[in-house]
Amino acid sequence: MIRLLQIEFIKLWNNRASKVLIISYFALLTSIALVAAIKFDIGPIKFHLADQGIFNFPYIWHFNTFITAFFKLFLAIVIVSMMSNEYSNKTIKQNLIDGLSKKEFILSKFLTVITFSLVSTIFVFIVSLILGLFYSDFNELSIIFTDLEFLLAFFVKLTGFFSFCLFLGVLVKRSAFALGFLILWQVFEGIFRGILRWKFFDGETTDSIMNLFPLQSMFNLIKEPFSRLGAVQSVANQMGEKLALNYHVHWYEVIIVLFWTAIFIYGSYKILKRRDL
Repeated sequence: MIRLLQIEFIKLWNNRASKVLIISYFALLTSIALVAAIKFDIGPIKFHLADQGIFNFPYIWHFNTFITAFFKLFLAIVIVSMMSNEYSNKTIKQNLIDGLSKKEFILSKFLTVITFSLVSTIFVFIVSLILGLFYSDFNELSIIFTDLEFLLAFFVKLTGFFSFCLFLGVLVKRSAFALGFLILWQVFEGIFRGILRWKFFDGETTDSIMNLFPLQSMFNLIKEPFSRLGAVQSVANQMGEKLALNYHVHWYEVIIVLFWTAIFIYGSYKILKRRDL
């Protein structure tokens, strides 16, 4: 497995575009720390974002994993390009000639997906821990290490999403078309949701059905964290609204994403196995 990973990362590091995207991605993950520096001091208006509790333990695990998940598109481009380059540079054929089986080839790509997801999760954990130790009002160990389930959800979410991108890269061969298909699939899920709600079911039933779709199931792993903030709760109470949402990561949501991950990796292998290279 280590040999397979070494082969993949040599390819990636020798590709300038991939190198730039990977460095940019991790730079963006680090840049969330800049949020703590956002201050407004205009006359009587004084606002410091870090004082709003977004870096308090354990809330920071929820907030940071939700926000940084949006940066995954950078690595998605790397993964899709990783596959398209195999076809355009004919390295896939050379790897197979050199003795790499199609199963090992897909395994090497999946190991790359797992590595990107794991390193991203560790990176977010370290950045969040440092920010929390600096800005959190709560520093007891029992509080610091509460809600780490969001890091697990983050890892599963990235693994599922990158596996989808890998599948599209194998299926379409060209990175631009694969990314276009990804966007189209997102649009399709939105349109299908609208049709279900308009023609067939109520909102709750529609949501239950859509939660089984790949992109929606990945999004569901980490719910929006903003309504958990004290300021938002206070405003809602003043307006007579009570925000009592369920923010937890549920086991069945993880299972759905893992199921799609398995489908994407198996589908990638079956396509490659049947394709004449």
